Amino acid sequence: MTMTAETAVSLRTVLHVGCGVPDPRKLPPEYFVPGAWQEIRLDIDPGVAPDILASITDMHAVGSASVDAVWSAHNVEHLYAHEVPVALAEFRRVLSPGGFALITLPDLQRVAELVAQDRITEPA
Repeated sequence: MTMTAETAVSLRTVLHVGCGVPDPRKLPPEYFVPGAWQEIRLDIDPGVAPDILASITDMHAVGSASVDAVWSAHNVEHLYAHEVPVALAEFRRVLSPGGFALITLPDLQRVAELVAQDRITEPA
């Protein structure tokens, strides 16, 4: 897609926290329609070359109310319990009015069921 002034204005911004290595397939297309969203990649690991090097508990480099969405896939479960509300507050702070956060976490109950049934032969 060629970027024009019209497309630049219409793009919504998603802050992809804990992004890991670049891969546009990491954004679920049901929520982030390709060509309609600009991804800003944030990670604590400089080795994945994020756009913003930061922790999800301290995203001071991201302006308040500056993004339309926050996408977090399997990050929150790596935090200590006392850090979870801090990270969620940061997500809320950077979201613009009407924005949304999409957060995925492992379904530990389902994983435990699969283990108990001896059916954990591939990633669950």
